[in-house]
Amino acid sequence: MNFFVEGLQGSGKSTLVNKLSEKLPEYQVFREGDYSPTELAWCAYVTEEQLQKILEKYPEYREKILEKTVSEGDHRIVCYTKVREVPRDFYQDLEQYEIYNGRVDFDTFKDIILGRYKAWTGDRMIFECSLFQNTVEDMILFRNAEDEEIMALYRRIREALEGRKIHIVYLKAEDEEANIRVIRKERSDENGRELWFPMLCDFFDHSLYASVHGVSGEEALMDHLKHRQALEIRILKDIFPERHTILTSKQYTEQDIKDVIGKSS
Repeated sequence: MNFFVEGLQGSGKSTLVNKLSEKLPEYQVFREGDYSPTELAWCAYVTEEQLQKILEKYPEYREKILEKTVSEGDHRIVCYTKVREVPRDFYQDLEQYEIYNGRVDFDTFKDIILGRYKAWTGDRMIFECSLFQNTVEDMILFRNAEDEEIMALYRRIREALEGRKIHIVYLKAEDEEANIRVIRKERSDENGRELWFPMLCDFFDHSLYASVHGVSGEEALMDHLKHRQALEIRILKDIFPERHTILTSKQYTEQDIKDVIGKSS
């Protein structure tokens, strides 16, 4: 069995991944930014030629970069956020090679995603945020896709995953706004200055969706997150009906976790 832990930002995905990992120590855990066989968040997807240009620009960090680089077919995946003690410009340079946020055309985007799901043959893995968040956000915010178009892609993803033993654990926020208020406080500095939420707002405000619909600000962002959660739950119920469990964010019990783990037996 393989577990995909999903939910909105701040829903407690990392905490649940930790709990599952503690109870399933033989399972391999993949978090955002790690090299993952199913997801490319916070990773640069480059050709060998592009990688060599990056190494030429940052020759003194060559070994550090290569340590976090994995070859996959004719591409190289650089887990650039895992490269430490490099200039700030490095992260900005490598970010442009991510596949999300409309950085590649839609056909290429779909080919990469579906190809990697089809090629994945792993077992006993726990994935944090590797199925919904980045793909759904890309399509809503940077391709202005309608719900039915997103549903169509996930039907193809389901087909690509056919034969794999997977179970999706979704952390549903009963009150999305209260959930975000909590995480805003948690992700502030020692002086109470918010660090994470302003970046989330800026990300939303500069999206194609915000531009096309003429919206911005906290209220519009919350409307988007509510819509995203509803859509993701619809995907679960319509496309993965027998392969998911929905838990209430931060209100599930130890028995709930044991029940989820029971899916692996």
